[in-house]
Amino acid sequence: MKRSFIYIAILLFIFASCQTKSFRVQKDGVVVHFGKDNSLGGKNIKIEVVSDAIIHVSVTPLSSFSSDTSLIINGNKMNLPKWEYQVKGDSLEMATSLLKTNISLKDGGIRFATVGGQSLLSEVKGGGKTFIPEAVSGHHFYQIHQVFNSPDNEAFYGLGQHQNSIMNFKGQDVDLFQFNTMIAVPFVVSDKNYGILWDNYSQSKFGDIRDYENISSLRLYGEAGQSGGLTATYTDAKDSSKVLLKRQESVIDYAFLNSKDVFPPELKQGGKATWTGFIETNYTGDHKFRLYSSGYVKVWINNQLVLPETWRQNWNPKQNPFTYYMEKGKRYAFRMEWVSEGGYLSLKWLSPLSPVDQGNLSLYSKVGKQINYYFIKGDNLDQVIGNYRELTGKAPIMPSWAMGLWQSRERYKTQDELISTVKEFRKREIPLDNIIMDWQYWADDQWGTHEFEKSRFPDADEMIRTLHNLNTHFMISVWPKFYPGTENFNRMNSKGFLYQENLRLKHKDWVGPGYLNTFYDAFNPGARKLYWQLMNEKLFSKGVDAWWLDASEPDIHSNLSLEMRESLMNPTAMGSGAEYFNAYPLMHNRAVYEGQRSINPDQRVFILTRSSFAGQQHFAVATWSGDVVSRWHDLKAQIPAGLNFSLSGIPFWTTDIGGFALEKKYEHAQGEDLDEWRELQTRWFQFGTFCPLFRVHGQYPYREMYNIAPEGNIAYETMLSYDKLRYRLMPYLYTLNGMVYWKNYTIMRSLVMDFEQDQRVRSIGDQFMLGPSILVCPVYEYKVRSRKVYLPEGSNWYNLQNGEWLQGGQTINAVAPLSDIPLFVKEGSILPTGPALQYTGEKKADPITLWVYTGKDASFELYEDEGTNYNYEKGLYSIIPIRYEEVTHSLIIGSRKGTFTGMLKERTFRIVKISKEQPMTLDYDRKADHEIRYDGQLVKINL
Repeated sequence: MKRSFIYIAILLFIFASCQTKSFRVQKDGVVVHFGKDNSLGGKNIKIEVVSDAIIHVSVTPLSSFSSDTSLIINGNKMNLPKWEYQVKGDSLEMATSLLKTNISLKDGGIRFATVGGQSLLSEVKGGGKTFIPEAVSGHHFYQIHQVFNSPDNEAFYGLGQHQNSIMNFKGQDVDLFQFNTMIAVPFVVSDKNYGILWDNYSQSKFGDIRDYENISSLRLYGEAGQSGGLTATYTDAKDSSKVLLKRQESVIDYAFLNSKDVFPPELKQGGKATWTGFIETNYTGDHKFRLYSSGYVKVWINNQLVLPETWRQNWNPKQNPFTYYMEKGKRYAFRMEWVSEGGYLSLKWLSPLSPVDQGNLSLYSKVGKQINYYFIKGDNLDQVIGNYRELTGKAPIMPSWAMGLWQSRERYKTQDELISTVKEFRKREIPLDNIIMDWQYWADDQWGTHEFEKSRFPDADEMIRTLHNLNTHFMISVWPKFYPGTENFNRMNSKGFLYQENLRLKHKDWVGPGYLNTFYDAFNPGARKLYWQLMNEKLFSKGVDAWWLDASEPDIHSNLSLEMRESLMNPTAMGSGAEYFNAYPLMHNRAVYEGQRSINPDQRVFILTRSSFAGQQHFAVATWSGDVVSRWHDLKAQIPAGLNFSLSGIPFWTTDIGGFALEKKYEHAQGEDLDEWRELQTRWFQFGTFCPLFRVHGQYPYREMYNIAPEGNIAYETMLSYDKLRYRLMPYLYTLNGMVYWKNYTIMRSLVMDFEQDQRVRSIGDQFMLGPSILVCPVYEYKVRSRKVYLPEGSNWYNLQNGEWLQGGQTINAVAPLSDIPLFVKEGSILPTGPALQYTGEKKADPITLWVYTGKDASFELYEDEGTNYNYEKGLYSIIPIRYEEVTHSLIIGSRKGTFTGMLKERTFRIVKISKEQPMTLDYDRKADHEIRYDGQLVKINL
């Protein structure tokens, strides 16, 4: 029996018996009741139709569902589509025009399929649902776990941002909790063109949900073969031949601040530690290891270097995962070397899972009231992400100036430093749009006041006016942090808007002598309003253009265990810190977005933040990859980190170009160290040119290109040329910016998005598409002057630099002198470039050169609007459709659609044809093949 419910205005209650099970049909779906015998896997399962392509699944072990409102789902409800259901034996099938959802009335197992019956995703046998009771802050919750089947040839992406150099997360373990350089977004997408949005805000996991164990649960032997532990040797920091301590150790776990209590005193101020001996296991298979470390560290197993040297700054350690196959009962030689600078080290492991269990799609959360997820289908990954944004909120168009170069350092200490830096850019004719004021513009003991210290910034109002007169926008760092005794602290505290636990524990921060501090409760609507009010009074009213919301994880006190960090958030206005931990950046950024739009609805909000969560794209948020280090391995790790973050549905991402923290050898580099420093900065700058946002930042030495290298040096000249290239590409880049809003587009694109039929691209994490046309292949190794590049199948390619035509589906050895990284343009592309600019608003995009890469039909829709306001939401924008027809060799510039204030009524298009027979360099001064004056009416040109 089938029924349609789209026109039914009341709930229908239909109970059908299947053994002891029953179901109830509602306007938007069904609820299946299983009774007590299925409480472990869920007593009640609700399947709701959200749209033709989105199904919401809720599962509870209780008799009723939670009434909590989701924080991440957009309040604008989609129109309920037509849907049908029918009972087939022991199962119930629901169907929309795009999806079939089948639920077993025997065990609650759910399967999603196309309308044609092709399986997309199914839960493991028995439903794969687990609830384990968990008490949190005196309230009853559950640890929740859901497992789906996954075929061997499936690939997974998204999940936020992770610094592990992994592109495809199939078979991997990913922790989902907020941490500096690690971003938790509980949205995973599959190359089978679906996504799962896991609606939970607590610490979560993808993959193996077991906790990693101390290495003491392996059999450990010293260097002479004695049982009981590895041989640990501690040597002097200055004289490695001087042994301070030698002993056997079975645990290496110095991960948090309280580890200092058990830390070997011989190494507290730095030095070298070496662990040698043998390890033995009770299992056969791939053993997973996680090394959490700062300082320099490397690991060998069986004399094989399984973890090449890695380095992290002391105050921000990093997880380093590696896997090694071992056989039960066999001893393996082990060696780990750590050059400590007084930081952190912890080595843990997990025994093998079966390949099937390791490869399945597994999602877990530590604290939940029920399992709650959304299945999202698309014909491709763009559609999956588009449907996700329709569910969680569209991403606004960023202001036009945000597509230009941002210059920053840690930090500009005075008003004069800030202004003189911008003047130097203008004097040297280095294109620039935004200068950034990092932290500590306030007095040392005045964090949270938002007050410029008068001795260093005597007239902040005049400073900002001067920057604007220099055609430069001004972004400023604002933290969710307050010092006791300040007026802003008192205003927030008097209303109960501040977390108290960090104050109670008397934790002091790292500034000067150390100060007591705490963060505000962003889950409290009143706190969010007052937080913005304080920003508006002291900063926005002065003309600040954009916001840098640092430490938004929240990082209330660094280098604590996750449990301790959760406790510092207790209680939030909505519940415990453990329940809501991951959602803090979502609510914090919401405070600023909604606040500014309420004060000045005509000025586009722009927020840069260190942490993100599902749905955060809706609040005009860009995210950067955190305090990564100036090292080649971190440059390499940024590429898949940015790609997976973009596949998590949040489109604007950037890094600290050059890396934030750096090794001592670079602080006053000379000789070979200076050469390497300049090359690293140059290669990172080349990569950053093609990220959605283009931002330079880092600790000393200063990161302005003229401070990195003098004029005439190849590093300086290369960075300048790439900066100019970025500005030439503004018509292309701003169109992509508009497509993010109008088409739910993704700017920085994993190859799997555009070449899904090519199985060879599924795990490529060091190449990407910038928009539909440009293939970017960064160089991330020192002194490398060529690199392997895979040209995806399904298209042929042109070398951007020299116009050479290359066949797709092959791997080439692409030349990469320091002056260039390999860049390619897809055959059948129209690439618009504009005039040379010193800043985005210097002149209109006229003339525009259309570089037509022939061989296939091509199209491009040039998007323009007013650039800084929200009038596009009211329909004020224009689109110029442009297409090339390969058969007729015709270029058609179509009639302009739309209008807006300040729009060019007429403009010049210069057309340059590139073909296999006629390669062409990207020479802006060359004579165009055709030049036309365009007045908004259709023009057709024969090429």
